[in-house]
Amino acid sequence: MSLADSERRAAPEAQAPARGRPRSEAVERAIVEGVMKLLEDGVPLAELSIERIARTAGVGKATIYRRWSGKEELFVDVVRAAEPADPELPGTSMRDDLVALLEQLRRRGLVSRSSAILHNVYAQMKSSPKLWCAYDATVVEPRRRLQIEILRRGQRNGELRTDIDVQVLNDIFVGPMLVRSVMRPDADLPEGLAEQIVDAVLDGLRPVSSSS
Repeated sequence: MSLADSERRAAPEAQAPARGRPRSEAVERAIVEGVMKLLEDGVPLAELSIERIARTAGVGKATIYRRWSGKEELFVDVVRAAEPADPELPGTSMRDDLVALLEQLRRRGLVSRSSAILHNVYAQMKSSPKLWCAYDATVVEPRRRLQIEILRRGQRNGELRTDIDVQVLNDIFVGPMLVRSVMRPDADLPEGLAEQIVDAVLDGLRPVSSSS
């Protein structure tokens, strides 16, 4: 084969457009934004069919099913997209990491109050056990595992008492912020609340000196 023939064969490959994740991410974003638009327009969760979502997003139903097994899995990603991003933990101490996690919960509470999408979805998820279980498995539980690991590290490093179960410790730290952001929608969520909660709880949970 001549050099010219080789160059002609190679040319189409060199000029071919890039394929892969950038295009896939754009399609997924269009689908998620399509669901958000329908929710913002007041369409109830139960009336959001895959066909209607596909029509709004400008894609085929098969395109959605290639990415999500059904509505429940898709809605979990919609909720995640509407929430604040997971925080980057400082890693300097257990206290600093706990503050970062609680600050994320505080911001999430503020977003939930102002976001018609999250308010709509959270309200309707309560009547859909399948959807709630999917949300719990993919969003809530991974965050809880991270919180538990931070507390275990704090016990190993001597920052936290070791005579209390970490599951209980997690509820003690996270509980006050969840009460304010979820159970008491009229309660204030001011800046500095995360530090206030963590420092108040740590005062009673730091290891006690054995010296007398």
